[in-house]
Amino acid sequence: MKKLPIGIQNFREIVNSDYVYIDKTKYIYDLLNSVKCYFLSRPRRFGKSLLLDTIAEVFSGDKELFRGLWIHDSDYSFDMHPVLRLDMSNLSSETPQILERELTASLSSRANTEGFELTFVSPSSALRNLIERLRRKYNRSVVILIDEYDKPILDHLLDTATAEANRATLRSFYGVLKSMDPYLKLTFITGVTKFTKTSMFSELNNLLDITLFEEYAGICGIPVEELDNSLHEHVEALASIDYFKQYKSIRDEILAWYDGYSWDGVNRVLNPFGLFTFFLHRKFSSFWYASGSPTFLISLLKQKPASFLALSNVEMRERVLDTFDINKIGAASLLFQTGYLTVKKILPGMGPPVYLLDIPNLEVREALYMNIIAEFTEHGEEFAETAYLRIRESLRTGDLQNILEILRGLFASIPYALHVDAEAYYHSLFFALMSVLGFHVDAEVSTSTGRIDAVLELDDKVYIMEFKYQHCDPGADADVKRGIFDEALDRGMKQIRDRGYAAKYSGSGKTIYQTAFAFLGRDNVEMRTEII
Repeated sequence: MKKLPIGIQNFREIVNSDYVYIDKTKYIYDLLNSVKCYFLSRPRRFGKSLLLDTIAEVFSGDKELFRGLWIHDSDYSFDMHPVLRLDMSNLSSETPQILERELTASLSSRANTEGFELTFVSPSSALRNLIERLRRKYNRSVVILIDEYDKPILDHLLDTATAEANRATLRSFYGVLKSMDPYLKLTFITGVTKFTKTSMFSELNNLLDITLFEEYAGICGIPVEELDNSLHEHVEALASIDYFKQYKSIRDEILAWYDGYSWDGVNRVLNPFGLFTFFLHRKFSSFWYASGSPTFLISLLKQKPASFLALSNVEMRERVLDTFDINKIGAASLLFQTGYLTVKKILPGMGPPVYLLDIPNLEVREALYMNIIAEFTEHGEEFAETAYLRIRESLRTGDLQNILEILRGLFASIPYALHVDAEAYYHSLFFALMSVLGFHVDAEVSTSTGRIDAVLELDDKVYIMEFKYQHCDPGADADVKRGIFDEALDRGMKQIRDRGYAAKYSGSGKTIYQTAFAFLGRDNVEMRTEII
């Protein structure tokens, strides 16, 4: 059984040391027989660095290294070209001055290994000088591979002054590559985010962005069929473990946890880090999320709490989806580019494509919602575990009063600074709570007469839920609050009855609970239930 290359980004080590390698060389062959300059956005720990290292080895001229892989038996010539690879994640960037020193030091180090010194007054001139010297030394055009190009910006996303200054430095640095085109064989740049071309690549305007290209949808990640091919022994080894005997299909459960990523709505891949770490630990958990969720993402959600309200079935045009701007951060596009939303499908229609986005799998859903609950309510995992047991028993017995008490405690713990006076806020936070606790809640369920806010189905019960928010002055007395509560609950129950939401489930043989929740503010929640 081949070893799992967790954290290994060196292609030569992987193929020479009997690690699992998912063959991506057909994609590389296609790249090298098309244009010269590429850009690819993918989330962290998705194989971008290994892809660049594989490309570098293709240009090493060592054909035998690729024996058994697609490109070895192709007509590719394996000509040697000097490769200049820059990994921006290894550079300090606390200030633009530090970033400039790091860039020039990295280029000088490479020059020293080649036996010459650079002449430069800036990182841009150093890059130009190094490319020229490599071209003269080897009498071959140069390959440029830049990994995590946006890291010096993302590290300071909440400090816009530093982020802007670093972006200006990088824009000038990357801009040199356009003028060096006659010296270059290939330029390939990867990163997480896709900054607008005017803000980052205004000078390097010959890049072909293949992020959403269908033919490159699987260039990173693990195709589903590899569970039956290169990884089948790892899947089969789980069958003898007691923990996994409870599942009807271990394979299907693996897909539910780690599959679901797509950039074209058709081809789907599994997250490599999450999947390989699962095989190592032999338990389902959010390994990818735990390996380093970007702090700027959660900080952004806390700064703009309304931005997390709709994380499922988000519709977005390509023009918005594939751009990113420091001063105009859109939550949905940021969540997509960082891997927390993925393309569920491309909606049919005329004009530019419209993408339907959703959370890719259980790994991301559980971890993201858990973090939202912890950050927004000052509750941690201990609260979640206790709440899960209480809610599970309450749903089993139909005791919704107990659930109401849990909700009151949850919403009361929301800091005033994060509170949003909106019905959707409570709806979404309830959905987040139930999702992270492991309950499958369908939100915005369509019927012939309207949309139900939430539906939760068990083997013998269906809970139909409607949420109503009504503003109430903090100083209002008990009678005023009671009147507002009654009015909001009346509206909720009337909507459920008048629109016949229960009809969709009347033939199921299950007990149906029609439930209205009313919210008057941060710590005022009431509920009314009818059983039919």
